[in-house]
Amino acid sequence: MKRTSITMADGRELIYFDEHDDAVRATVDKRELPPPPPPAQLRFDPLTEDWVAVAAHRQARTFLPPTEECPLCPTKSAFLTEVPADDYDVVVFENRFPSFSGDAGRCEVVVFSPQHDSSFRELPVSRVRTVLGAMADRTAELSAQPGVEQVFCFENRGVEIGVTLHHPHGQIYAYPYVTPVTRRYLEAARRFRAERGGNLYADLLARERAEGTRVVASNELWTAFVPYAARWPYEIHLAPHRQIPDLAALTEAELDACAPLWSEITNRLDGLFGVAMPYIAGWHQAPVHADRDLGYLHLRLISSRRAPGKLKYLAGSESAMGAWVNDIAPEQAAAALRAVSL
Repeated sequence: MKRTSITMADGRELIYFDEHDDAVRATVDKRELPPPPPPAQLRFDPLTEDWVAVAAHRQARTFLPPTEECPLCPTKSAFLTEVPADDYDVVVFENRFPSFSGDAGRCEVVVFSPQHDSSFRELPVSRVRTVLGAMADRTAELSAQPGVEQVFCFENRGVEIGVTLHHPHGQIYAYPYVTPVTRRYLEAARRFRAERGGNLYADLLARERAEGTRVVASNELWTAFVPYAARWPYEIHLAPHRQIPDLAALTEAELDACAPLWSEITNRLDGLFGVAMPYIAGWHQAPVHADRDLGYLHLRLISSRRAPGKLKYLAGSESAMGAWVNDIAPEQAAAALRAVSL
């Protein structure tokens, strides 16, 4: 994988990740752009002890543009996009409308393909491997930046989730704090180690592999499963068999083995009802500076679709109280996913 970094017209960084070493990335961003927006405000909620980013400039971000005005497509005509080259494999750049920036973190966009009408599930396994390599690279580099406490790589897919661009892409958030979900997991993992020894997620994974009823797919280095206490109608975890803190710690062999399984579970999800499933696929990584021995890298892929034409909405119990109710038994979900013909 060849890595080439350039500077965009407004000073943001863009990085090409090419699958061939002979790729030349000399095209200049010729747009006239305003300077980047001011950093978001970080406000602390004493009731929940959570941080909230107030980023009013994001109201002006691009919203579901027509194909010919997509900012993630290659630049091939008079319409100049975020990517100055006329073709690419995978590209990463600083978000023009970031939730976090400056001393308060960083937000990046990861574009999976130059093909506007494609999707992650249609990527060849070799491209999924390039995406993984790019995310591992960015995890390592962002983790080294001052003020970054946690790195989160994720993909939102589907208007039901709230995407604003249809072009296949993901995002990377470098948070200036440890996120609430991770804090809760670390607290539980710390109690587990004190009371029973070992790692909480490693124990959970071992039990799922041994029982097998919720395993969706596996190979010698990774297992994909529906967790025993899944919150969403269709929720899949993909975890390495070795405890590691983040994507940057994966070996080449582990990256190679992850790509086909990540592709497979996405295809299985889409095969459930014969429609493109809305989902969030997020890589849960350990914090940068603390409790890395408690963390355990894994992907969580969650979908809000519970049946053809039916979505799970987070209403009173889930949104207001955080008290989850799942309409589909995890064992039933795993069996349905395994039964999909690929």
